[in-house]
Amino acid sequence: MLDLASKIRRAKKGDKNVLLELVMAKQHEYYRLAYVYLGNQEDTLDSLEDMIVILYENITKLKKPEAFFSWSKTILVNCCKQLIKKKNKLILLERIEEEPYQEIYEQKEQRTDLLKYMNLLSDEHSEAIRLKYFLDLDYKTIAEILDVPLGTVKSRISLGLKKLKESMGGEYLG
Repeated sequence: MLDLASKIRRAKKGDKNVLLELVMAKQHEYYRLAYVYLGNQEDTLDSLEDMIVILYENITKLKKPEAFFSWSKTILVNCCKQLIKKKNKLILLERIEEEPYQEIYEQKEQRTDLLKYMNLLSDEHSEAIRLKYFLDLDYKTIAEILDVPLGTVKSRISLGLKKLKESMGGEYLG
């Protein structure tokens, strides 16, 4: 079995199967990431397809093999943002439900309230909070995906949570 660096070398030489193998190894992570941005399966799959094409066309530009997954996630986020711009659509977080058939009425009501308040935040604050709390990503990964400094991510999350709590009528204790 090949290590990551060997797989990247083969992918750089044009081996599409190895590249797909790398993507398929983290397919659930990629899908969840795109779904948080796009909110529906069709657009999510479209953005994943776009990401794979971009990866294939640009794999030779990757300097460090160990950066492949954060690099590819950054590309995926950019594909999602481009698709949103292209469709000129507002993402309603109300559509983001992993298992709607299991939710009871009260949980749906609470989630709807939270999402209503999330939509009042700036895009930067909302995006950072979604990546941190909806996908459970660490600060470093979020910084890599958004291509911003670690401190910026922490600041966006902190300020976003403060504004979220204030808009919901509570005090911020952070």
